[in-house]
Amino acid sequence: MATDSTETVFGMEQVRRARFAVAAVFTVHGAVTGSFATRVPWIQDHAGVSAGQLGLALAFPAIGASLAMPLAGAISHRFGARTALRGLLALWTLALILPALAPDLLTLCAALFVYGASAGMSDVAMNALGVEVENRLDRSIMSGLHGMWSVGALVGSAAGTVAAHLGSDARLHHTIAALVLTALGLIACQGVLDLRSEPDEEPPPRFMLPPKSALVIGAVGFCAVFAEGASLDWSAVYLRDIMDTSAGLAAASTTAFALTMAVARIAGDKVVDRFGAVRTVRVGGVLATAGGLLVVTSPNAVLAMCGFGLLGLGVAVVVPLAFAAAGRSGPNPSQAIAGVATITYTSGLIAPSAIGSLAEATSLVVSFGLVTVLAFGLVLGAGVLRAGDRRAVSSSQAAAPSAAATEPRT
Repeated sequence: MATDSTETVFGMEQVRRARFAVAAVFTVHGAVTGSFATRVPWIQDHAGVSAGQLGLALAFPAIGASLAMPLAGAISHRFGARTALRGLLALWTLALILPALAPDLLTLCAALFVYGASAGMSDVAMNALGVEVENRLDRSIMSGLHGMWSVGALVGSAAGTVAAHLGSDARLHHTIAALVLTALGLIACQGVLDLRSEPDEEPPPRFMLPPKSALVIGAVGFCAVFAEGASLDWSAVYLRDIMDTSAGLAAASTTAFALTMAVARIAGDKVVDRFGAVRTVRVGGVLATAGGLLVVTSPNAVLAMCGFGLLGLGVAVVVPLAFAAAGRSGPNPSQAIAGVATITYTSGLIAPSAIGSLAEATSLVVSFGLVTVLAFGLVLGAGVLRAGDRRAVSSSQAAAPSAAATEPRT
């Protein structure tokens, strides 16, 4: 018995260390996105592309991710979770260098294709490990992990703001950032769980159709992630083109958005435990809608930046709650979660392109009017996340203790 207890304590200590390691991985991943987002105006000018052409180029991360994301499971199956994450994360951090090197639209599209493919594969790998740690700890950590991603995005965007203010060449900035983040990522990956498939285990399928329940839950996640992706990649351009601000102040709008996202996600688990998933998302939808309205109606840059901050605050915890709801929505949780993940991550990758295309046809103000409408969709659709509400699940178990006592844990 003493030996079993010692092994249990040792195992839990390893899981706790793995939690900090995967949180560091999320931070590094977010820092790449933040570093890229603040220099989009520089990249646009260097490549000599219009808003519509930039929107076209920003569709290529979505294409690359859509084609590459299914490969992450097979790579982890073959090499083990730790080795796979180490390689995929390094590929992602180094891909940061490519977009700033592009001299024209064609090369920018190619660079962003690789950028998106590496983003998608590393994202799938680190989220899978995060879910595994959450299952072993038997308590929610995903909102906090996504909060650390936002912290990384904040750090990356803050550094990008300074670089933009100083007029730094984004090629030099992104090369230095990529090398630093690659080193940090390799160190962080040393502590993640080293999960390996059984020798006779079949590799995961490349494609699975999500159940209908996942499509409904994914629609709510789509609204949130669309607003997030649009704000991250276009807030700096919006401030520069619509509000006629300096490059440094324009980049600071991305920092404000990332800051509110980080704070909300880190505090997200406690807020949801107190108020429930549905109420949290519904109130968040109200805040995000108000933020979108402030962006499109603001007469000055300061109010517009406050609007981007409210957008970040409102959409922050939706994706972790969508995953939780998917996991309890039917007999096949993994398939439902995969379906929701595909919808939400694709939303974030296509949002920048959609915003650019609409801006080319109309204006950026109209584009963020669309973001505002989708933010209001969170208010209307929050009820579908009831399955992921921990308080509701706890209440139903308390109402039927005999059933709960015999229900097998999964």
